[in-house]
Amino acid sequence: MSDDAAILMQNQKIILFDAQCKLCSAWCNFIITHDTNTIFKLCSVQSPKGELLLTHFGFSTIEYASMVYLENGKAYTQSHAFFNVVKQLGYPYKLVNVFSILPNRFNNWLYDRVALNRYTLFGKYQYCRIPNPEDAKHYL
Repeated sequence: MSDDAAILMQNQKIILFDAQCKLCSAWCNFIITHDTNTIFKLCSVQSPKGELLLTHFGFSTIEYASMVYLENGKAYTQSHAFFNVVKQLGYPYKLVNVFSILPNRFNNWLYDRVALNRYTLFGKYQYCRIPNPEDAKHYL
């Protein structure tokens, strides 16, 4: 593990997201609203820290096919990332985990359909959002 990546991840639960994706940005707004204990740190894949973490785990820094959730030095992608995050948000959101009993292949297929078409379905920002000062504690 590279020292810089290890330092960034130390005692952190990090959600790497595509800041140009409107769906991904809406997901981050949801996290900010419902993560009242600031469990998670958000990090744009377009940022230097995001690129460092993606590179560390061997993910592309050009094509973003999935949200990446980092916890305890492990990287989770696709539906695994989604379910790992929502189960920690508490009631009623953790109830979504009932769908994690479906086959991984199906959940990941469904995740990929949305992820691969997210710009077409939801749109794309031409810039990355700058968080307001009140939300800064939610960002890495």
